[in-house]
Amino acid sequence: GAHRMASGQQAGTVGLTSVLQSAQSADAALRGQSEQHLQQLRDHDHYQFVSSLTSELCDDSKPIDTRRLAGLILKNELDAKDEARKNALVQKWVELSPEQRGNMKERLLCALGAQVTEVGKVAAQVIAKIAGIEIPRRLWPDLVQKLLQNMSADQSQHVHFGSLKLCTLETLGYVCEELTDNVASLEQAEVNSILTAVVQGMQKEEPNPDVRHAATCALLNAVEFASVNFENESEQKYIMQMIFECTQSPDSRTRKAAFECVVAIAGAYYPKLLPYMNDLYMISCKAIRSDEEAVALQSIEVWCTIAEEEIAILDEADDETGDSASGCHNIIKGAAPHLVPVLLETLTRQEEDQLQDEGSWDVAMAGATCLGLVAN
Repeated sequence: GAHRMASGQQAGTVGLTSVLQSAQSADAALRGQSEQHLQQLRDHDHYQFVSSLTSELCDDSKPIDTRRLAGLILKNELDAKDEARKNALVQKWVELSPEQRGNMKERLLCALGAQVTEVGKVAAQVIAKIAGIEIPRRLWPDLVQKLLQNMSADQSQHVHFGSLKLCTLETLGYVCEELTDNVASLEQAEVNSILTAVVQGMQKEEPNPDVRHAATCALLNAVEFASVNFENESEQKYIMQMIFECTQSPDSRTRKAAFECVVAIAGAYYPKLLPYMNDLYMISCKAIRSDEEAVALQSIEVWCTIAEEEIAILDEADDETGDSASGCHNIIKGAAPHLVPVLLETLTRQEEDQLQDEGSWDVAMAGATCLGLVAN
């Protein structure tokens, strides 16, 4: 009957829900049938297929697991690892009419505020994939503005406000991630707006720890877009202040993400770190000494990245003139007398903890690597 259904006008949405349920069955034969069925729907009418997946994802009356799966299949209709397949999918999407695309995009934007946060999180990934296709082609000029409206909504306007804010921040981060090879496709005004929304979500006054973590992760993806903002002293100061506050968050996920932001900034805008070195030294040493492994590793990575940047600058200078490099601010040289003892501690701590704790070994390895870079 599956074939007849597929070649009829449409498998009916009831049909899709049960097909998606069978696709997750423990029974391999059932899974095989449902995959065939999905393939037939896909081949029969591409728009009908992506549109009914969107309906499934956005329908609060459907089971969570079929909604999630519908979203993941939809995401795979927009992107692929294989370059040729990816180009074919992009072509298919762009060939849909503006009305067809617009209709799906509106529904997906609404799904960011779904009662079930997990649905919003999947919608965020799908929206970002569409943005990756459409923003460079100037097909979705008001996306950023729409997302920012979500950030300024409040409890009275939206029932699931915490969830909406969280999923909107994730969307902003994913959109930046999708556009990293295409940084110029965001207008500077849009970058400014994204940074404003993200940094607002990072404030220590933010009551929801998930929102604060999502905001910090979004900033990490936005760092590459922020070159103009890092040239502006007051903006740069404000961004750094927010990152430093997040390194002190009670949530270790946020502390780790904040140090990842510092690593990214050290890689992208090395000279801009100069005014913050004292603060950075204090907070990173505290993290190396006493924070949990994932956070300690990222704070060691900050110093590895600064050292690598300086080594690269010095190498380049040697190649060119044999002169000392004007671009190198000798941050490591200045920090080394204070930093080396802290890194050496990671090695001695490892011997004491060896038996109980695998984690300290990783920190010791990172410490040793960093010492090697500092010695250079």
